[in-house]
Amino acid sequence: MKTIVTLLLLQVSYQIYSQMDNLQKTASGLQYSILKKGNGIRPEQGDKVFVHYVGKLMNDTIFDSSYKRGEPFSFNLGEGRVIKGWDEGIALLQEGDSALLIIPPDLGYGNRAIGSIPANSTLKFIVSLEKVEKAPKIEPFDITNKETETTESGLKIVRVKKAEKDAIKPSIGDNVVVHYTGYFEDGKIFDSSVRRGEPITFTLGKGQVIKGWEEGISLLAKGEKARLIIPYNLAYGENGRPPAIPPKANLIFDVELVDVHKQITAIPFDTKGKDTIKTASGLKYIIVQKAEKNAKKAENGKMVKVHYTGYFKDGRIFDSSVQRGQPFSFKIGGGMVIKGWDEGVALMKVGEKFRFIIPYQLAYGENGYPGVIPPKTDLIFDIELLEVN
Repeated sequence: MKTIVTLLLLQVSYQIYSQMDNLQKTASGLQYSILKKGNGIRPEQGDKVFVHYVGKLMNDTIFDSSYKRGEPFSFNLGEGRVIKGWDEGIALLQEGDSALLIIPPDLGYGNRAIGSIPANSTLKFIVSLEKVEKAPKIEPFDITNKETETTESGLKIVRVKKAEKDAIKPSIGDNVVVHYTGYFEDGKIFDSSVRRGEPITFTLGKGQVIKGWEEGISLLAKGEKARLIIPYNLAYGENGRPPAIPPKANLIFDVELVDVHKQITAIPFDTKGKDTIKTASGLKYIIVQKAEKNAKKAENGKMVKVHYTGYFKDGRIFDSSVQRGQPFSFKIGGGMVIKGWDEGVALMKVGEKFRFIIPYQLAYGENGYPGVIPPKTDLIFDIELLEVN
């Protein structure tokens, strides 16, 4: 398998060099060249696409490859879930096409350093559009002749389908399961769990979603459907959430409260009598439970699944997958999590439980995470490593 991957990467390098003189350039600055023409359908916004790729810096250093993982990467096109250059570039292809994409920094990661990708990097991708799954058709809720409620905060709610008489209502700390479609004021969809076929789960009152959601979902009961009309100050604020949400964007959500689960108690790990180890970066960790002899080790570039609970130094919980009843998955070294997690989880084996004491420089830094993590806050995480893939 390793030999096959090496041959594929060599072929990719040849394809890049042979097409550098045949590049076309779009108005945004994206450059592309079709390497192999397919005859399948062209994806549209919201469609789920499956893409094999090799990503390189301009000096030909490979920073990522789906071929090494043995499966294509999938995402919903045009919903801001990938860098802008990918959303634009993949939309130019047909199913079966292979292409070279040259992505300038402003369509890539900009002035952010992500894993092994330096800040302000131009990126080269060889991509192959393997498959396109058409998005299900979504009809906005019909709010004709429905009453609009306005709360003191400015949130507007239109109840489209009311809950049954004895339906459970969520309380702070409960885990709620919600299907939603998010619209801009012009009716354009920017995100939808309905398209993905998977509702979102979050803990109410923990700052895991925008304020308009916290308030709006708390006013619903299980089974209820409603339209939430959320002013920008209760959504993503002055700055928006690039690239998906522009600054000062008022948002509309059609939501269904699918289920309510009462809060699960997260019990702190018992670290009495355990040694605290400190790394060169300043990360501290305590091994609470060791792995079995032949347990798989987490490594850079691997996908891992963990259960975790995050604490402030005073013992207050600010986030917990345990309480949600939903483990969290991410790729180590991919810049998907804070630095302390990338470093710390890479030290673990499947079945192990660690406590990490993470200085703010390896967490959310000088600015914190507004609404959840104050500036310059050291954090504590109890983490159990469930899987390595």
